[in-house]
Amino acid sequence: MAQIPTSKAHGKQIEAGTAGRNKGHRFEWLLTAEINKLNGTVFSPTHNESHLLQGNPAYNLLQYISNNRNIVIESVQASWLGGLATSGLGDAITDDDGNPITKSKSDVLIKIKAQNKTETIGISVKTCNKKNPTNDQMFFTTAKAFCQLLIDNGISVNEVATTGLSMFCGDVGYRPIDRMSEDELKTRISDPNRYYWEETSQESQNTWRDIISTNQDRISLLLFQKAYKDDPFPPEYLLHQTVKYTNFEDCETAVFSMNEIITLSKMHSGFILSKYFIHKGTYKNDKNPHLAPRFGFIQFQRGGQKQHPTQLQFNLKSGYFYILKDYFDRT
Repeated sequence: MAQIPTSKAHGKQIEAGTAGRNKGHRFEWLLTAEINKLNGTVFSPTHNESHLLQGNPAYNLLQYISNNRNIVIESVQASWLGGLATSGLGDAITDDDGNPITKSKSDVLIKIKAQNKTETIGISVKTCNKKNPTNDQMFFTTAKAFCQLLIDNGISVNEVATTGLSMFCGDVGYRPIDRMSEDELKTRISDPNRYYWEETSQESQNTWRDIISTNQDRISLLLFQKAYKDDPFPPEYLLHQTVKYTNFEDCETAVFSMNEIITLSKMHSGFILSKYFIHKGTYKNDKNPHLAPRFGFIQFQRGGQKQHPTQLQFNLKSGYFYILKDYFDRT
């Protein structure tokens, strides 16, 4: 459903978001078309273990899968799914039971034939159309839905943790304007519509540190693979267009299997709190330092947009693939 702008500024934000999504979808569509052009090209394993690749992304992706799985790819067929959930655009395909696929965390689906065996593989595609890498959104949800996602996948989340995350996101009933007296609100410089991480109870903070520290790999995988209930083809690989390119044949991409990116993310760091200040917006006079939770390459924050003010947004750290390149160059 199209969003209704509440002001000219909001209208421009909606237009910018739509334009960004469309650019990402164009890259996904082009990647799909280029993969199909390579049908009949044989890909045999090489000894190249690099994650940061230069050249045709379709060719590099297939070569990477051949290397990663140690298989000879004899034929390939790709389908574009990336626009299904956001714009209803994409290839009409069905799952193994013949049901039409309307939403999937995989943006591109490839069917490969290798040594007389056929496999269907989901690819999550991230794009950047700036000169420098940006934070890339990987999951958008609500505090309660995220807690339920963890519970549904066997990770215990108690009421204290759920309340703390609702305060962090600014859910109705959990905001300073719901819980503070008029005198307290008059002296509050910070946003009265949400609590910052350091303002939630110490018990909640400690609980989230324990939950994420104990289950970092599992939670990371959920964020990469889960978005829609009963998704028949969760992504097994991540392909990230790192920066804006001028020639598809000479495009820089980072490619990982899901197991690899999760392992490398945990190697980068466990659960940490990063200090930041507010420099713009309505509450730029708030000079207090605030804390942002991070684990590995994943950072999360309250959405804050006018259309989704209380959503919980998970992002990939900008330029994480260059951090990995530097790491591998040293080892």
